[in-house]
Amino acid sequence: MTKIEPMSDKADPELLKKLSETRAALRGERFAAAGARPKDSNAPRKLRTTIARILTEQSRRLSGSASRPKASGHTK
Repeated sequence: MTKIEPMSDKADPELLKKLSETRAALRGERFAAAGARPKDSNAPRKLRTTIARILTEQSRRLSGSASRPKASGHTK
């Protein structure tokens, strides 16, 4: 399993660059999947997840809440 890179460590211009690159990669995956069988069938899902993480970090920064919410774990 790969390690998730933290988005909170990146500056705003880095996030914008990563967002545009990831969206372009997702677009490429969609068109590649239309022509032939894709090598990694989970690639679009991974790219959408990365896009969501970037957008979440951007919205967190715009709202002014610098603190990260605690992850909700299922504990009994």
